[in-house]
Amino acid sequence: MKPSHIEHIGIAVANLRDAIAFYEKTFNLQCYKIEEVPDQKVRTAFFMIGDTKIELLEPTDPEGPIAKFIEKRGEGIHHIAFAVTNVDEALHQAEKEGVRLIDSQSRKGADNLQIGFLHPKSTSGVLIELCEASGRHGS
Repeated sequence: MKPSHIEHIGIAVANLRDAIAFYEKTFNLQCYKIEEVPDQKVRTAFFMIGDTKIELLEPTDPEGPIAKFIEKRGEGIHHIAFAVTNVDEALHQAEKEGVRLIDSQSRKGADNLQIGFLHPKSTSGVLIELCEASGRHGS
């Protein structure tokens, strides 16, 4: 597996509206998309900076993973996402190399991406997301 670039950095926030206002005002960035991902119990907002995105993650359910992350660690960087050509192949390769997986196969994520996560216990404590554009899946 060889990622092409950092696709995005995910940041857990308690209040999406306030966080969007901060990034827009402080860095003069434009939020280009807000999206709810019900199965992940999260609402997301995206900003583009060069070839990399910032993804703000607001919990929509107190039992969801982002809510639990904020409760345990507070707001802040939640994950780093790498762009790969094929998430399923990358997950399979990582597993063959002994990396613990959260997802054994890709699933639909926010911003039209196929995603899969590597467990932080295998990645020096960093939650790593692998991403591919949905239109490229399987090619």
